[in-house]
Amino acid sequence: MNILRKLEVEDSEGKSYSQTFLTNEDLSPVPREKQTWKHRNFVAFWIADSFNVNTWMIASSMIQAGLSWWQAWICVWIGYGVVAPFIVLNARPGAIFHITFPVVARTSFGLYGSLWCTFNRGAMACVWYGVQASIGGTCMFVMLRAMWPGINNIPNRLPDSAGITSKEMLAFFLFWFVSLPAIWFPVHQIRHLFTLKAMITPIAGLIFFVWCIVKAKGVGPIIRQPGTMHGSELGWGMVMNLMSCISNMATLLTNAPDFASRAHTPSAALYSQLFSVPLTFSIVSFIGIIVSSSSQAIYGEAIWSPIDLLNMFLDDQPSHGTRFGVWFIAFAFVIAQTNINRTNISANSVSAGCDLTSLVPRFINIRRGGYIAAIVGYCILPWKLLASSNGFVSYLSAYSVFLSSIAGVMVTEYYFIRKGHYRMKDLYDTRKDGWYWYTYGINFRAYTAYIAGILINVVGFAGATGRTVPVAATRIYEMSFFTGFGTSMVIYLLLNWAFPVPGGIGEKSVSFEEVDVSGVWDSAGHVQAKGSDSESGTGNAELDEVGDGGSLTKDGDDLKEE
Repeated sequence: MNILRKLEVEDSEGKSYSQTFLTNEDLSPVPREKQTWKHRNFVAFWIADSFNVNTWMIASSMIQAGLSWWQAWICVWIGYGVVAPFIVLNARPGAIFHITFPVVARTSFGLYGSLWCTFNRGAMACVWYGVQASIGGTCMFVMLRAMWPGINNIPNRLPDSAGITSKEMLAFFLFWFVSLPAIWFPVHQIRHLFTLKAMITPIAGLIFFVWCIVKAKGVGPIIRQPGTMHGSELGWGMVMNLMSCISNMATLLTNAPDFASRAHTPSAALYSQLFSVPLTFSIVSFIGIIVSSSSQAIYGEAIWSPIDLLNMFLDDQPSHGTRFGVWFIAFAFVIAQTNINRTNISANSVSAGCDLTSLVPRFINIRRGGYIAAIVGYCILPWKLLASSNGFVSYLSAYSVFLSSIAGVMVTEYYFIRKGHYRMKDLYDTRKDGWYWYTYGINFRAYTAYIAGILINVVGFAGATGRTVPVAATRIYEMSFFTGFGTSMVIYLLLNWAFPVPGGIGEKSVSFEEVDVSGVWDSAGHVQAKGSDSESGTGNAELDEVGDGGSLTKDGDDLKEE
């Protein structure tokens, strides 16, 4: 027992078992002094998030599939432009009530039902951590080769079954190791890391952009290359490719409340994200298109991976200036892929930390959860996942269906079922009359809608794995984010009309208002209208916005803001 006590993230003395299972410091509402993310921090976050190898190459598969460069770029603009409002919608509860994704999920899936959602998201974060660390290892290798060319001659001591060479393993381990300190910083402080990256990576990207154009004496032939798709094939081709942009953001869309919970004001997480998401991702993908086009003029073939292209710059006795340029750009990509960007802080280490915290809050906080993700990410041998890229991509596409169905339920709960009303106390209490207890802590309405959002895409997914399925099923799966999100949304609405919950759409007098109504309900558990007399008849219940840092508590017969 003494050992267990020492492993606890905070003292549990005086807490009931249910309390230790539902809360710790990282699951509680973020205090005012830690609500430090302002508009510029969210803009810097998305600049930092967009500059990575994945975004750089996102248009390559579109062009290789038969789109022209400008058609591919339009897909990027539309894809990220469409997903941005969904990110803002799902981030709103976090920005208003300053709670993270695992706690927001409790409002729709139930106190215990939400655990599957957080486990689902946390497991994915661990896998992605390893995959992005593997990509970061290739960036580290190029950076080291620019400094010490002899590293390229390290003999391989590993067997072929390892799937990696000794020099690649060295670079991977170094990248993985130097990434660990970033996990230590609390979420409200890592905004400074995003600001640092937002300054360095655009400079490196611009240098790479200009360098390749000068080296190729132009922008290369891909810019003049026409598309090979026409008619309906072109239409569905563009739909599929813009959906790939949306699916690429499914993880960040789902855990959007994690960072929004640190917003200084609710508006800080609104317009800054709405406009910066499509703008930043489109600019980075455009740079990737031009650099790859220029590479075709230089080497006779298009090199879509920026890391492969930088590696080729180091062949044939490069000058000191070339080596320094390659080092600086590779260094920027190391920063881009390390724990300072979305792949390992925003979408992985922080998300895994938040999610794993909700599973075992007595022993895991965000920091410990982040380190667990790092260890798991190493142990899954991520380079082997990338080696079988087709299977891995199919897995990721299918996974976005799971996440879009979760997001559909969460958004519907907040905007249409309880119309912005929260009972914050019930999010941390297993009282049977609490709003989020539902049926033994699980909301069957949410799970029915969630499963329906998955089932509508099952047949199409089977077609994606090589089986023969109807064309209609294929088209549904090609729009899996919208079909999963929309189906779960409609089913959840219908079930709540058929089986209303306290404070839900059955309350005719309730209008949309983002407030904490803890302590403001009648004996049946229903929300009382603003300004209406309480049941005890002691006065009017005034509801103040939680977004201003206040919370409502019952003090005798009157409500006051703490």
